Amino acid sequence: MVLFGIVVVGASVQRLAGIGFALVGVPAMVLMLGPADGVRLANCGALVISAAGLVGTWRSVRPGAMIPLVVAAAATVPAGAWIARGLPEPALLAVTGALVSAAALLVMSGVRVRSLRGRGGALAAGAASGFLNASAGVGGPAVSLYAVNAGWTVREFVPNAQFYGVVVNVFSIAAKGLPQLSGPTWALVGAGIAAGLAVGSLLARHVPERPARWVVLSLALAGGLTTLAKGLQG
Repeated sequence: MVLFGIVVVGASVQRLAGIGFALVGVPAMVLMLGPADGVRLANCGALVISAAGLVGTWRSVRPGAMIPLVVAAAATVPAGAWIARGLPEPALLAVTGALVSAAALLVMSGVRVRSLRGRGGALAAGAASGFLNASAGVGGPAVSLYAVNAGWTVREFVPNAQFYGVVVNVFSIAAKGLPQLSGPTWALVGAGIAAGLAVGSLLARHVPERPARWVVLSLALAGGLTTLAKGLQG
C-alpha cells in the first residue's frame, strides 16, 4: 500500500503541474524496489501519465520546438542506460539521489541561462534530459528549465512536456526494459495512476499552479537527499 500511495501522489502532482511523477516517486521507488527497477517503474508511470494527459491537449503541441529536444534525448538515452546498468547499487542510489536533489534545486532557483535559449538550448536541454531520464528517471527538470528560459507560459509548457514525456520514456524503456514486478504489483501501480490522475484533475480546478510546483519540488528535494544519504551509507 505504500507503493500505491507514492504512485497516487506522483500521478496527481504530474497531472497538476506537468512534471513531478518521477521527482516525487523515484526516491521512494528506488528505496523500495532497488535503483534499477525503481527508475524503470518511474519511466513506465511517467509514460502512461503523459500519454493520458496528452489525449486532450495534443493539438497544443509545438512540433518544431519538440524536434530538437527529442533528437538530442534519443542520442543520450543509451549513455544513461549504460550508466544505470554499470554502477553498483549503493553508488546508483547516491547518484540518483544527487541528481534528483540537483534537479529540484535548479528548478526551484528559476535560473536563467542565456545558452538555454533557441535551438542550441533545446539541444542541450534534450541531451541532458535524455541522459537523466534513462539513468535516474528525472528528465523533466531539464526541459522545464529550457521552457523557463524560452519564455513559455504554463499553458504552453504542459502539453509539450506531456508529448516529450511520452517520447523520452519510450526511448528509456526500450533501452533498459520493463521492471521485474509481480502481477499484483503492476495492478496496484495501475490503480494508483488512475486514482492519481483523478485526484490531480480535481485539484487542478482549485489549486494554483505555482504553489503546487513548490510542494512537488520540496518533496522531491527531501526524497533526493534521503536517497543520497542511503547510497552514501551503503
